[in-house]
Amino acid sequence: FDPDYYPLQLGNHVLGGGFYATRLYHDLRQVAGYVYNVDVSMEASKTRASYTVTYGCDPDKVSKARALIQRDLDQMRTQNVSPDELHLAKAMLLRSIPLGESSEEGVAQGLLRRAVIGLPLDEPIVAAKKYFELSADQVKAAFARQVRLEDFVQVVRGPAPQ
Repeated sequence: FDPDYYPLQLGNHVLGGGFYATRLYHDLRQVAGYVYNVDVSMEASKTRASYTVTYGCDPDKVSKARALIQRDLDQMRTQNVSPDELHLAKAMLLRSIPLGESSEEGVAQGLLRRAVIGLPLDEPIVAAKKYFELSADQVKAAFARQVRLEDFVQVVRGPAPQ
């Protein structure tokens, strides 16, 4: 329901939406070798949203990985994503829309979810148009308004980070 939802989703796909082809995977896994895997998600309701970055690594890499994640998130707030990153994220999002509606069950679940929270039933079509038209400036502005790094919480499962 917030106008920043769509630019945040697009930026989220730049960061982690396509596994190998994303900024976090590149920086944390391919370049630094800090993590085994990394995943991002944004869960939004009418009044709240949560943003999660999940990764697996050795205890001595937790703080280093978190620092890189914070750096990448801060870059999303202060620098435009590249045209290639923007194009790839749009392509991933636009391709996922018909895939989510590719079965009777998928269509029914989508319609039910949208009806329950009060979204228009044609929201995937609305979303596709918005994603297609978004600019790097809009992504950066949404991240600057909505992502508050100082409010992030860290939860560690396993040995204490070193």
